[in-house]
Amino acid sequence: MKRIFTLFIALLAFGMSSSALAQAVIKFDKTSHNFGTFQEENPQTCVFTFTNTGDKPLVIQQAFSSCGCTVPEYTKTPIMPGKTGKLTVTYNGKGKFVGPFRKSVTIRSNATNAMVRIYIEGTMENSKK
Repeated sequence: MKRIFTLFIALLAFGMSSSALAQAVIKFDKTSHNFGTFQEENPQTCVFTFTNTGDKPLVIQQAFSSCGCTVPEYTKTPIMPGKTGKLTVTYNGKGKFVGPFRKSVTIRSNATNAMVRIYIEGTMENSKK
């Protein structure tokens, strides 16, 4: 009886550990983008591409920025293993302080690296009118 119980526990532990190994993994091509210098009236947009390098579907649950002037949009459908998705970030600093800036976007997903941050930066100048 003791052997059967031990065998059952060992099989249960093995089954749980092997299913835990199968995960989605998010890998960005780049994690920062510099817009350079631009005028206040010209919102800036960049696209970050990511790949699911894991072996389960990747689901982006949330993407949020460090301020309201930065708006992220992302692929809403599950990204299958080996496939890519996109995260588009738009910076609109109109009416904000001019000069250099650095903003972050936090991405939450079901991946093993469940929380990833990407950054945008640049220098916004006053409008030339």
